[in-house]
Amino acid sequence: QVQLVESGGGLVQAGGSLRLSCAASGRTFRSIAMAWFRQAPGQEREFVATVSKSGSKTDYTGSVKGRFTISRDNAKNTVYLQMNSLKPEDTAVYYCAAGAFGPGSSDTLYDYWGQGTQVTVSS
Repeated sequence: QVQLVESGGGLVQAGGSLRLSCAASGRTFRSIAMAWFRQAPGQEREFVATVSKSGSKTDYTGSVKGRFTISRDNAKNTVYLQMNSLKPEDTAVYYCAAGAFGPGSSDTLYDYWGQGTQVTVSS
């Protein structure tokens, strides 16, 4: 079992920045790949970014490339999502996910999910 707790969401103006954090517990953090997904109102959940178990490999959905950075600190059992140049279309609930068979963009790779944190970007 893995427990995930997200933090760092909030309200920000377009062009601003936020850093999301996801603290993991319950399993050796180094053995699981991590990812961020998001879900906007009325839309399906979508992949945002993923990072490998060691942190050496990352991947992003096209709409956030160059603006978002995923990273992890295995000593702190935490994964981060640095979000810069935020746009109103980034508004969503952001979910942290963990799975032994990642990294990847499919949500089927991830067995554990956090409760989500709201990110709202005003225009």
